[in-house]
Amino acid sequence: MSQVQLGIRANLPQFALLVGVNALVGGMLGQERTVLPLLAESEFGLGGFTAALTFIVAFGLVKAATNFFAGTWSDRFGRKPVLIAGWLIGLPIPFLLMWAPTWGWVIAANVLLGMNQGLSWSATVIMKIDLAGPERRGMAMGINEAAGYLAVSAAALATGYIAAVAGLRPEPFYLGVVFAALGLGLSVFAVRETHSHVKHEAANHVGNTGQMSTKDVFVETSFRNRSLSAVSQAGLVNNLNDGMAWGLLPIYYAAAGLSIAQIGILAAVYPAVWGLGQLVTGGMSDRFGRKWMIAGGMGLQGIAIAGIAIGSSFGMWIIAGLVLGLGTALVYPTLLAAVGDVAHPTWRASAVGAYRLWRDAGFAVGAVLTGVIADTIDARAAIGVVAALTIVSGLVVVGRMAETHPRRAAAHPFP
Repeated sequence: MSQVQLGIRANLPQFALLVGVNALVGGMLGQERTVLPLLAESEFGLGGFTAALTFIVAFGLVKAATNFFAGTWSDRFGRKPVLIAGWLIGLPIPFLLMWAPTWGWVIAANVLLGMNQGLSWSATVIMKIDLAGPERRGMAMGINEAAGYLAVSAAALATGYIAAVAGLRPEPFYLGVVFAALGLGLSVFAVRETHSHVKHEAANHVGNTGQMSTKDVFVETSFRNRSLSAVSQAGLVNNLNDGMAWGLLPIYYAAAGLSIAQIGILAAVYPAVWGLGQLVTGGMSDRFGRKWMIAGGMGLQGIAIAGIAIGSSFGMWIIAGLVLGLGTALVYPTLLAAVGDVAHPTWRASAVGAYRLWRDAGFAVGAVLTGVIADTIDARAAIGVVAALTIVSGLVVVGRMAETHPRRAAAHPFP
């Protein structure tokens, strides 16, 4: 135990390895971002927005539930087994997408994708929080999420260009086979368990040290604790936005006459800025605090989404995507760092799981909400509603959340 050290530099080889593993997790998600919404219309004949977005509903609901169990299982059984289980579940996904004879097979692939992302991404998040310690938690989350979403962007861009040249199937999904094989191999043979770092931090932790049941952690994270509940609702709305960007926007842009290659660029710009920005914003939250970065980022996202609704050209949508990526970069790692600030090490993984349950439920909420509004009114109205909800979410953070960073907290993190 005396040899265990907290900090990114002290654990750099394992930390860097986990960054690479999470990039592969992101690549599994990115392979779908450009191609799958277009497949829904062109190969499976799903004309309605709501029907076409069913794959995101399946993904979001399964990922949300899996996140919760990934957290509790990580506390109970260890982080590495959860990571490996996620990759084993991910192996069939690209093959199902390549050869799906009906849309039901695509839904099944996205059920598996939700489990893969919920287990593997959750495990890499929790392990980096374990390794980094309290002082550099924001930076650790910024690097982790940057790796994942830069990979989402790169895979979206690559599959868009492959689809433009070779067709929508099967060639774009060859990348997923490589991602899954590498992710599983590295997780089995190179990643090490981080439970010893949790025990080390818990032994020196000041604050609420009592053990909590899974139910109590869920209630604490979702409702009872003002800061954690504010974080949870902001996470849900953030991924509501992403569900819209993933499922609705490619169809919206196609209806406006953009080419597959242009849609691929737009699908890549937003997560690219999101990913790169987190390399800076995670560390910024360690220096300047969490609350106002989250509130400001939600406001910026709302403005950007309104710009997408108002815009009518490729150039205007590029600018809006850049701003949306910046706003998301301010929010995404900071939310995870805030959960890590408040939760005690002994139940932190479970709290991360509960937060990620709410956050990734946003995929399903966003797909259903925007699909129904787009079908009953139009896509522009759906995008406008999401913009308004995002701004309201930022105001909830202003009114409900306390600062949570240990050196900057104005009050005790358990109000």
